[in-house]
Amino acid sequence: MPVLAMCPLCTDDEDIEFLEDLPDGRRRVRHRCGYEWTHGSVDVTKVRAPYSFDELKSRFPKPGDVDPKWVRRADELKAAFLRRKPDFDPGVAAYWATYQQIFSADGLWSCDPQALKDFANSEVGARPGNMSVFNTAWNTMGTDVAAAYTRNTIDYLLRGPEDIPLEDRLQHLLSGTKPFSMTGFKEALLTRVLCVVHPERFLSILKYTTDAGGKREIARMVYGLEFPEPESVNWTLGRLILWSNDVLHALAGKGFANQQHAASFLWWAKDQPGGPT
Repeated sequence: MPVLAMCPLCTDDEDIEFLEDLPDGRRRVRHRCGYEWTHGSVDVTKVRAPYSFDELKSRFPKPGDVDPKWVRRADELKAAFLRRKPDFDPGVAAYWATYQQIFSADGLWSCDPQALKDFANSEVGARPGNMSVFNTAWNTMGTDVAAAYTRNTIDYLLRGPEDIPLEDRLQHLLSGTKPFSMTGFKEALLTRVLCVVHPERFLSILKYTTDAGGKREIARMVYGLEFPEPESVNWTLGRLILWSNDVLHALAGKGFANQQHAASFLWWAKDQPGGPT
């Protein structure tokens, strides 16, 4: 197909090969010298506006998308799990109640800074993993400065501007776009704060995706449900973290003593053999 173009390297308009039409109205072309480039101008009538928040959320996988054979297997696993006596650490409820007060609008600004550092390094109720980046930053900044950054980070997550969804406030802190974001206080710790403050909603599964298994892997292995990759341009990790939590919460359903119990079921079910093919 002839293309009215000239090679930017050779300044030659002969033997220009058409490769493909692009969605925005431009074309990929190649000269006989081997150089490839995009030719033409963007046709604004063909460029789709980015998906809105609500559009993206509506496109996220839903509990109803799970194949019935996966639902049956998950129900069988759940019944087997619930026949077991729950193995709860009796100190978790009291510990989380303490931090609900610490993270409250009043408590956050008056608590002992050590309580904030201790929270980041505690495994009670949910294990955040290696906190060396946070601890190094805390020690380098000094207690007063580090505590101020940590307080502002938590306050923005929990009580930021109402016109900014929680999903996007979470993303702002993950990406470090807010100048008060505390170094090392990222996905695992931010999710753990949400688990403590809103235990009726958030499962104590602190990562969206990991080699050992996060929300994305659990959805696939327990329900045969494929969540988006975090690198996808249409999503943000903050949205994926919250929306995946809500789907897994709904799929796990009722019958558990609390969300920590439900999360324990999901962790256990992930490793059970015999999933549908």
